[in-house]
Amino acid sequence: MGKKYRFLIGILLILLVSGVGYGVYKWYSEKQSITKIPQQIEQVNEDLRKVEMAYELILSKYVEGVEEATLVEGAIQGMLKTLDDPYSVYMDAQTAAQFNDSLDSSFEGIGAEVTEVDGKIKIVAPFKNSPAEKAGLKPNDEIMKVDGESLEGKDVYEATLKIRGKEGTTVRLEIKREGLVDPIEVSVQRAEIPNESVHYGMKGDSRQPIGYVEITSFSENTAEEFQQALTDLEEEALTGLIIDVRGNPGGLLKAVEQISAQLVAGEKPYFQIQERSGEKRPYYSPLKKKKPYPIAVLIDEGSASASEILAGALSEAGQYPLIGVKTFGKGTVQQAIPLGDGSNIKMTTFKWLTPDGNWIHRKGIQPTIEVEQPSFFHTHPLQIEQPLKVEMNDEAVKRAQEMLYGLGYGPGRTDGYFSMQTEKAVKAFQVTNSLAVTGVIDKKTANKLEEVIQQETELEKNDIQLQAAIHYLSAQDE
Repeated sequence: MGKKYRFLIGILLILLVSGVGYGVYKWYSEKQSITKIPQQIEQVNEDLRKVEMAYELILSKYVEGVEEATLVEGAIQGMLKTLDDPYSVYMDAQTAAQFNDSLDSSFEGIGAEVTEVDGKIKIVAPFKNSPAEKAGLKPNDEIMKVDGESLEGKDVYEATLKIRGKEGTTVRLEIKREGLVDPIEVSVQRAEIPNESVHYGMKGDSRQPIGYVEITSFSENTAEEFQQALTDLEEEALTGLIIDVRGNPGGLLKAVEQISAQLVAGEKPYFQIQERSGEKRPYYSPLKKKKPYPIAVLIDEGSASASEILAGALSEAGQYPLIGVKTFGKGTVQQAIPLGDGSNIKMTTFKWLTPDGNWIHRKGIQPTIEVEQPSFFHTHPLQIEQPLKVEMNDEAVKRAQEMLYGLGYGPGRTDGYFSMQTEKAVKAFQVTNSLAVTGVIDKKTANKLEEVIQQETELEKNDIQLQAAIHYLSAQDE
């Protein structure tokens, strides 16, 4: 048996043994090396003899030369694809390094978490204040092409490599969005994405000061940052606390465990692990008493994975309300298992369950108090090839009407037909914003519409999910 083949079999053994959920979780929690496991196996499984035959056959007989390393990586990728799990993937050394960057202090890219759903690359959520958010990308947007190149057949990490790039460069994304007939093209200028995962301050008024903590991701320093935020806010004698995980795509399990343990007290676990055997392992907080103030949690369709663990813990174990809309729905946990050469396998090793034992995968978590944001929060970019005017019937007209309606200009309809009433609304908007009053939506008017919509979404008074949380906590203090 040649050296190259022994290397291949070693990799395959790592894959086979690392499929045991508890073994991987034990490795993670006790920091034992997964690479010790294959050394305990005395002989290769009989089924792997086919792999040996195929490997040698391709190397010696295929019509063109093939790199041994290419076959090794192909074998690994092939096995993982049979799992039919978009979250279990092989990452070569370059991809693995980029993945690790996203958990460190900063990285260069557009600032959006992506995933694979039914073979499609979709955005989980853009990061707070990122280029992706400013360009109007939204949760569940499907990325069809990157700079004109189709992502069909690409896994999430291959897609990530294409989307990321040097700060200051621009990437063109072709996006398919629910509610739109045709795909839209969005240009995003890449930037350095700082991984400052916790932002905090005070809301409400001096009589009822309410603490606000936004967690944008769960990375290495998130729990420590959260502890500092909580300490600072509690020194202000807060009467309530809002925890905002909207648009938070998740991250490190360790970080959300440490945060949950600071907030959840009682007899229930703050979450549970379900292994491949079906055995459930509950995890309890050392906290003995609930916080002396009420807590509310903000969630939305971009809250995923670790965000949902925290939301589930605070809802079911802490009995705190969730305010917003249904979450993304990711109920599995992955571990990155190094293969010794800089590459790794990021593999699903167990399911996580809420305190009550619910598995929310592909279902999400329902809010306690459902609150939808105003309609202009959900408008789509205006991409006009020619000016929009009376008598036109077009998808772009429909988007413009939705924007005008959301801003209070009353276009009369939102079905895409450019009526006389729509023209009046356009003129009113143009007057208000010091534009030439033509009643026609040219590129200048379209750009201004998008700019004003963006400004409106950033105003705290228009964030009715946040306002609902403030109102709820204020009422608890009365």
